[in-house]
Parts: sequence; C-alpha cells; structure tokens
Amino acid sequence: MSGSSESPVPAEKRASFPPLPYYPIDEQYRVPAALKVVSSDQVIELSTSTGKMRRMRRVGTLDFILKGQSLQLTAFADVEDRQLRRLFVPFGDLTSGTETYQGGRYLDLDRTASGVYDLDFNRAYHPFCVFDNRYECPIPPRENRLKLPIRAGEKLS
Repeated sequence: MSGSSESPVPAEKRASFPPLPYYPIDEQYRVPAALKVVSSDQVIELSTSTGKMRRMRRVGTLDFILKGQSLQLTAFADVEDRQLRRLFVPFGDLTSGTETYQGGRYLDLDRTASGVYDLDFNRAYHPFCVFDNRYECPIPPRENRLKLPIRAGEKLS
C-alpha cells in the first residue's frame, strides 16, 4: 500500500512505513448475511473525521449471526451510486479505540442478486484518515456499533 501512487500514506513517509498489521484470519468472523432492503431512498448524513457531513443513502440492514449472537449492520451506498454496485458498511466494535482505530473500520461488499452476502470481517480495514488526517472518513453511526469485539481484519499494531 505504501508504494502505490494512490496510497493514503503521505509520500514523505512511504519509504519507512511498516507493513499493515492484521489479526490472524479466523473463519468464525466470516458469516452469511441477509440484506433487508429499505424501500425508500433515505439519505442520511454521516459525521466524518474532519467534522464535515457525508451524504449517504441507507440501502438496508444486513442481518447475521456471529458467535451465537443475532446482529445487524446498516449498509450504505454513495448518494451518486444509482446502480448500487457496492455496499459500504462502516462499523465500530469493542476493539475500537484500543486495538483498532477509534473511528471504526469499514467493509465494502459487491452487490449480489440473491441478497445474501459473504460478510467477512477478516477483510475489515481502517479508513484512510488513519494514515493521513487530510482524508475525510465517515464515522460509523450509532446503529453500527457492535457490542462485542471483532478481532478480525486490520488492527493498529
């Protein structure tokens, strides 16, 4: 990531930037999720790391079972994405602020025709503002704050 011209790591820090740390892959954190689509084109504003608001469209909720708990995360799409090619799932959990970025982590999901998604927290990643505070990163809304630790995906160290 640090060598790419599209890297969020500032150019002057790329040569010394260490590899990104991840939790060990754990298949327990890869679960099927069913999307319940919201029937309206509800646009909400998410707070961001810069204090600005980001307009996103609420697509629906992803219902899933993780470690025996029935859970739900709201999926969003960019307001401009009328074809809904991808779902954006920002989330926080009990590792936020200690083992992972305090502002939460993200999952991106390609849309499926079936409405069933492969929700793989091993693919959770930190927003770009972790590496450069000039990026404007949406903060997961309260409804996407899970009350359990998600020890999968990218971590701080």
